[in-house]
Amino acid sequence: MPPPPSAPPAAPPAASPSPDGAARVRAGSPAAAPGLAPRGAEAAAPRGRGAASNPAGRFERLAYEADPDALDDALRAAEADGEAAPPAPRTLYLRDPSRTIVATNQSPDVGFDASVNPYRGCEHGCAYCYARPTHEYLGFSAGLDFETRILVKEEAPALLRRELERKAWRPRVVAMSGVTDAYQPIERRLRLTRRCLEVLAEFRNPVGIVTKSALVARDADVLGALARVGAARVDVSITTLDAALARSLEPRASHPARRLGAIEALARAGVPVGVMVAPVIPGLNDAEIPRILRAAKDAGASSAGSIVLRLPHGVKELFAEWLERCVPERRARVLARIRDVRGGALSDPRFGTRMRGEGLYAEQIRALFELHRRRAGLDAPPPALSAAHFRRPADRQLSLGLGPGGGR
Repeated sequence: MPPPPSAPPAAPPAASPSPDGAARVRAGSPAAAPGLAPRGAEAAAPRGRGAASNPAGRFERLAYEADPDALDDALRAAEADGEAAPPAPRTLYLRDPSRTIVATNQSPDVGFDASVNPYRGCEHGCAYCYARPTHEYLGFSAGLDFETRILVKEEAPALLRRELERKAWRPRVVAMSGVTDAYQPIERRLRLTRRCLEVLAEFRNPVGIVTKSALVARDADVLGALARVGAARVDVSITTLDAALARSLEPRASHPARRLGAIEALARAGVPVGVMVAPVIPGLNDAEIPRILRAAKDAGASSAGSIVLRLPHGVKELFAEWLERCVPERRARVLARIRDVRGGALSDPRFGTRMRGEGLYAEQIRALFELHRRRAGLDAPPPALSAAHFRRPADRQLSLGLGPGGGR
């Protein structure tokens, strides 16, 4: 793993200027084109990636443009090798020197105010991911950089322990993920999420997880121990049961059948597990809502939720590019439906509506979801998580073994 930069770069790193590695630098270009990319203007997507380009970030004064001649050469070379697209750019893992690990928020749209993200960026590469613009704060692009430049918080478990040991820490639910998936592919090797969970279990601090990865089932033992004191819940996100659609929409996330298998494994371990039908993409996967809910119930889910697609900042253009590449026959319909639920725009940043949409079509989606959630028996609220059993190891030592909890 290369050493971390001393400060975020002022522009996207020269190591990954474009999908094919050839680029030209243009000074003073706008951060993003106003509006959608024209039809037919999108580059071929690298294999296994959700984005096909690296648009300039909102905060950058320099932008990289792919050299069309070099791109044509890369496409011809790929075709000569029997490939439909240039090879996917390699993923680079960079050390993240963050000195704190718990992030807080005051959003009324999420059910937690504290979260832990062991990684920044996400190799799952979901074409619609709302978190892509967070990479722009690091000097990277929300496009390919978000899924190929992954920052790794190697000290995450130690930083979390230090935070929970503080007397000022108020025991409360910690959400794992938020702007990344804590179970993205590198977690299989680095096990940072696993080690953070072990710290939370030692303190019996409640945790909630949302993931698109079947790898979460690996940690059923730790999550089961927390669940026995009412301190763990997992929601597995399933966007579609269509394997081909999932492969292009969420290229490195787990196969839908494996996510259902993770629900089954967690339920067997006694972990409260729900399904998140998320995001609901109007005109693309909303018709799958009944099937997803039924499949999740059969696998052992006990609750269900949904979130309507939201496309903040440059994600609008990236998602429109994906539609043109992968489902061009649905592009106009999907974009029109998104505008139907977003007041005529492709994005609505307002609290209260950004997660659910508004208007007649949004109401129809909600009615469909509620009807089939009831039919599947998933309409009970998920169990509330409890911090009543929180304890500090130091408190237990001071108790001289006279009590089961020892501390708070």
